[in-house]
Amino acid sequence: MSLAILVVLVLGILGGMYMPVGITAFLDQASTVMLLILLFSVGIDLGLNRQVFEQVRKLGFRILLIPLGVILGSLCGGALAAVITQTKIKEGMAIVSGLGWYSLSGILLTNAGNPIGGTISFLSNVFREMITFIVIPFLVKYLNPYCAIAPAGATAMDTTLAMISKHTDGKTAVIAFVSGVICTLIVPVLIPLFL
Repeated sequence: MSLAILVVLVLGILGGMYMPVGITAFLDQASTVMLLILLFSVGIDLGLNRQVFEQVRKLGFRILLIPLGVILGSLCGGALAAVITQTKIKEGMAIVSGLGWYSLSGILLTNAGNPIGGTISFLSNVFREMITFIVIPFLVKYLNPYCAIAPAGATAMDTTLAMISKHTDGKTAVIAFVSGVICTLIVPVLIPLFL
């Protein structure tokens, strides 16, 4: 999956270099439609996983601690990166507010009039997902299973869930799924908050 993302990104960059300028309006409309389809698909995915809701009920409010830590940790990292790069702190926090959801974060920042921030957000979230695939086994081995959820962010409910499940247990996988869902739901709220 990560290789496919990288290949498509490179093809997009090459395509953009040779594409007529007038096509950008169409691409904006197409990306909005694709985004709505993606959100609809996330909703279907949630509706199909009925057993997850039973596990969530058993764990209670404690299950919210991990996604809360993921969100706060990401925002602190974005603020720190903004200070280091001498960028506005709100912009740094908006960039990392994608929590791994690269397709949404890049579009939201670009549509808000910040194409550079949108590009940075897209790339940082793509790299976040790629790095997650690499570090999960090490985090589980040298720290604990719950630490494997944090780098995944919103992707803990889909693309990185299989890797988390492979290296942890069923309970951690359920917590990862719930954390990913919460992160996914908060991204469309969080990014505009810092724009």
